[in-house]
This record gives sequence, C-alpha cells and structure tokens, in this order.
Amino acid sequence: MIVPGSTSQELAAALAAELDEPLAAVEYDRFADGERLVRVPETDDRAVVVCATVSDHAHVELLQLQDAARRRADEVVTVLPYMGYARQDEAFEPGQPVSARAVARAVSTGTDRVVVVNPHERAVCDFFDAPCEAVDAAARLAAPLPELDEPLFLAPDAGAVALAAAVRDAHGGGETDHFQKHRVSDTDVEVRPSDARTAGRDVVLVDDIVATGATMSTAIDQLSRPARVFVACVHPMLTDGARTRLAAAGADGVYGTDTVERPVSAVSAAPAVADVL
Repeated sequence: MIVPGSTSQELAAALAAELDEPLAAVEYDRFADGERLVRVPETDDRAVVVCATVSDHAHVELLQLQDAARRRADEVVTVLPYMGYARQDEAFEPGQPVSARAVARAVSTGTDRVVVVNPHERAVCDFFDAPCEAVDAAARLAAPLPELDEPLFLAPDAGAVALAAAVRDAHGGGETDHFQKHRVSDTDVEVRPSDARTAGRDVVLVDDIVATGATMSTAIDQLSRPARVFVACVHPMLTDGARTRLAAAGADGVYGTDTVERPVSAVSAAPAVADVL
C-alpha cells in the first residue's frame, strides 16, 4: 500500500497507479498547540511511505507516518521524492552539523529501505543506516518540453552535466555544455558563460534543484541572443519569488517534476520510482 505524506499526494497517487497498488487514505491533523498528527488506515504487508521533506514539519510528519505504518505492516519502504537538508552534506564552518547525516539517521530508524530521488549528492545515501538507493528522474523532464530548434542543453555547473545529458537523450538529441559557477551566498551566484553558441538556438537550462532561481536567472543573463530559453529541474522548490524572477530574466517556460508539488510540476517522477520498487 502506498502511504502518502501531505507534501506528496500527487506523486503518491501516480505511484499507486503505476504499480497498481492501493493508496492509503491518510488523515492529517493538528493538536491545539500546533503539533501534527497523522492517521494511517490498515495497510498491506508492505507499506511504501512517500513524503517529500520540504520543511521541518514534513520531516516530523514523515517520522509519524513511518511509525504508524510500522504498527501495521511487516515491511516499511520510505520514498523521499525530495530530501530536505541533503545539500548540507558536510560541515562548511567549524561547529556546524552535517545535517544530511543527522536527518538520514533519523529517517533510518523507522524504515527497512530508503529510495531518494535525485539527491544533490549521491554520497548522502551512505548516511542512511538502512539500505538506500538513489533514483534518477531527470529524463522525465524531456516530456513537457516543446519541439526544439537546434537545441542546446546547458547545465549551470559541471556537476549537473549528467542531468542535462539525460534530458537531451530523452528528448531526441542535441548539444550539451555547462557554465562555470561560483556561489557567493545562498542568493548570490557568479556564472561564467560556456563557449557554446546560443544565438538563434533553443536553450534548455537543466539542474536538479531550483530554489531561489538565482543561478538560473544569472545563467539566462549570460546567454547571447537565444531563440527561446526553457528551465527544467527535477525539484522545483521555487522559493522567494523564484518563478517571477525566472520570467523576468527571460525564461519562456519552467518545468519540474512532482517530487516537489508546484504549479510547474509538469511531469511525474512516479515511473522512475516504480522501476526500483
């Protein structure tokens, strides 16, 4: 049975349909003091908890869902469509925690297996005490893209080139390149343009996460007379006016998957997750 978190109801429903498995009618509630409460109906022998941890509240809800599912199921599998705190995979300053490790250890206590969709670094899978597998849903981003003229699939840095190549191959081919990125702060990014010709071409900027939109907006500014510009990402967090920022920068379209449920979630990651379940 697929057990959805409140942040992943669309993806959970798509996954249930993909696997032809029942979908639990979970109830989400709050106590008067603001603390959360979930109620999970009777499950099958295996409960697949699907919950994007996009906030601290979602982290707590996930632990509750795991605990409730464990009381009724012999096996609990946890799917993290989006793993919060995954980018804090090392202590960047003295005295800081490795937050990804702390979160992974907490999640591991309530599950037999973990599936993470496109973690920022695959190495975070090693932080889990339970077996953990990373799923790549980047190729799913090709589906909502229109027909492209002499397409160029650009990554904002070298680390995202594989994502851009996956979208390129799924769409039917084209050229791939990447920028050189230096992050000054969470919202201030320096991007040096690639050598690829962009004039008159359709350009697709591909990354795993778009949060504030600072990186993508800066990248768009570096393009020289493209025909059209599209932004594609697996996890469309889109915080702090990011969608407006991208439109103002000149993006003709923004597409994401339903790992983070937003208006731009144009395609589901469910088939990629179903393959490993």
